[in-house]
Amino acid sequence: MAELPELHTLDESTFDRVLCVAAHPDDLEYGTAAAVDKWVKDGKTVTYLLVTRGEAGIDTMPPEQAGPVREQEERDGAEEVGVSVVEFLDEFRDGVVEHGLALRRAIAREIRVRRPDLVVTTTFAPYFPGGFVNQADHRAVGLATLDARADAGNRWIFPGLVDEGLEPWSARQLLILGDPEPTHAIDVSGHFEEAVASLSAHDRYLEALGPDYPSPRELLQQILEGPASALGVEHALVGRLIG
Repeated sequence: MAELPELHTLDESTFDRVLCVAAHPDDLEYGTAAAVDKWVKDGKTVTYLLVTRGEAGIDTMPPEQAGPVREQEERDGAEEVGVSVVEFLDEFRDGVVEHGLALRRAIAREIRVRRPDLVVTTTFAPYFPGGFVNQADHRAVGLATLDARADAGNRWIFPGLVDEGLEPWSARQLLILGDPEPTHAIDVSGHFEEAVASLSAHDRYLEALGPDYPSPRELLQQILEGPASALGVEHALVGRLIG
């Protein structure tokens, strides 16, 4: 892993309610679930918002079959880390999500509904650390979440939300995980097994990726042990915090 910049420790006393936003079922299981398990066990309220049902993610299964399978896998994975509220948006299709007003409005609406102190999403950078290309839906959703956080706090943007009875809400912080220029670290030591169980719930999807794809345990070791070794802890996540 590339050398990390000097990182601050995320002050977890600054939030009690967390909304995690991602493009597909399984996106939050690649490390984020370890932090979610920690937060839930600390008494925080965590909810998930998935923009699609991942219906284009299994090559051997048509979307009308894959969507319900992957939705249930996400609910099962969330349950492994104590999350019972998992919402899916209906108007966006897996693989062709576009950043724009419709997506910003939908995410801003959920922010006003859930009223989180902290919004968590994945990076919208073109590349992940290490040089892997970041998939198009991830980029669109990450950037729209960045914008929707501001939109949610402004009553004159998407005024129809006020007409629905959803008053503006300004989330204090946004955490972008997987960002190539992280600023903060979360020590998730002691929550590795729960993260493995959460990712393992996506068994139909992971099986479709083929026999050479790493196991959930191997994947999470790569994700959580790299930054941890640099920080001197067992397992850790890093991301960019915007206050």
